[in-house]
Amino acid sequence: MPAADRGATRIADRVVAKIAAQAAREALADGPPAPGAVPHATVTVHHDIARVRVSLELGYPSDLAAQCAAVRRQVARRIEECAAMTVPEVDVDIERLHSTHTRPAPTGRDRGLL
Repeated sequence: MPAADRGATRIADRVVAKIAAQAAREALADGPPAPGAVPHATVTVHHDIARVRVSLELGYPSDLAAQCAAVRRQVARRIEECAAMTVPEVDVDIERLHSTHTRPAPTGRDRGLL
């Protein structure tokens, strides 16, 4: 039986979103860390075309444009590799910036640990 007659494989939007979020983490692995920041992705799939929006937190000062470009490239590449979908655009939303130079002041309870 020819492959076209056997059916189709559909990858759920949430699966593609998980691929996108993991790819964003991979792209940011070398940059300044943003404490507790885990990228979140939302995806809309129509046929084999995925439109992606990634929300993330970044450390600063840093080259925000370069980090966003790295996220766009990595997310598009990983979705194309893993899900065989075309990714014409990846929107990146920076939700919060974390200073790499400041630390929260210790509370009264924490001072004994210093």
